[in-house]
Amino acid sequence: GIDMSAFVGRIKQCKVAEEPSSCAHPGFFKDMCIECGKLVGDGYGDSIPFRYIHKDLRLGSREISRLRNAEAGNVLRQKKLFLVLDLDQTLLHTANIDSLSPEEAYLMNQTCSFKDTSKGSLFQFDKRPMITKLRPFVREFLQEASKMFEMYIYTMGEPAYGREMAKLLDPRNLYFDSKVISRADCTNRNQKGLDMVLGFESAVLILDDTESVWERHKDNLILMERYHFFSYTCRQLGNNCKSLAELKLDENESDGALAAILRVLKSIHYKFFDPEHGDDYASRDVRELLRIIRKEVLKDCKIVFSLVLKKKTQAADQPLWRMAEQLGATCSTELDSSVTHVVSKDATAEKSRRAVEEGKFLVNPRWIEAANFLWKRQSEDQFPVVASTAA
Repeated sequence: GIDMSAFVGRIKQCKVAEEPSSCAHPGFFKDMCIECGKLVGDGYGDSIPFRYIHKDLRLGSREISRLRNAEAGNVLRQKKLFLVLDLDQTLLHTANIDSLSPEEAYLMNQTCSFKDTSKGSLFQFDKRPMITKLRPFVREFLQEASKMFEMYIYTMGEPAYGREMAKLLDPRNLYFDSKVISRADCTNRNQKGLDMVLGFESAVLILDDTESVWERHKDNLILMERYHFFSYTCRQLGNNCKSLAELKLDENESDGALAAILRVLKSIHYKFFDPEHGDDYASRDVRELLRIIRKEVLKDCKIVFSLVLKKKTQAADQPLWRMAEQLGATCSTELDSSVTHVVSKDATAEKSRRAVEEGKFLVNPRWIEAANFLWKRQSEDQFPVVASTAA
């Protein structure tokens, strides 16, 4: 990681420059150049704040590039990659206490204090009326992932919230150090970006439940299934289903979302550093590995959709069709003998009936979504299609 004490030490040794110098001013600590010590006032050039490293640090594009090359080279030599982790609904779920439903009120008797975060999974803030639930397996996930990745947190929350959650997830400060990027650090409004991450884009993977905030880096993204522990996010999405807390259930530790993704991360890490390919790591790209591994999930499936796709939009442009193809399936509009699966919302539809008659798999759309989130073909009988109740 970046050694801030070295920055500060170098600045303290500088004499304030009174005459113009040839220094390119690679960055600034407060209003002093980190190289020559010149006070620049507001003349920061093209530098951008790197507040997550230090609240008073700004770096110019050349210095960012230099640091990125140095940091990425060092991390790759350790046979590690970079992993950027979202917080809410990816690693944990936070709710305002007043947003809890009556069926969730029992949780208030089960919370732990932030004063001891090494145990437990449900925590009540000391100074805010908020409650946080850790996603099952998250501590084991971070421990295992840290062996393979240099990890960052990237949240659209406020800086103080990000730091507080980092302490909750990493009480001994083993994983993240200062690498907690928040909304205040975004260089594009309402968008997350890898410009704040000191690693090559070809060596960075992202875990996030929201694809739309990563418009520039979708190829690096592993989309997470949202962790709906509290009901307020279900209500926000107009979803009538009950939350996990209301059902008094939770994800499976050993077979839930994080455990499934850890297996994917291990596979990518192994393939990236496969000794058979030598040690020219800078020429490799996790995005290509991600694409290849994803295409294995449904590679032998040929899918036809029934009453699932929107009629006025090209079939191949629709999210579920694209998702199936990214998972390696072949999609078709014609139900012929080569089709293996019919994805439908209504068991009484013509194609659904034909699927049953011809011995093909008949599944609901959730089958594709589950395969996408878990990176594994799911048992078809877990995703039955029922008869539509529509008139």
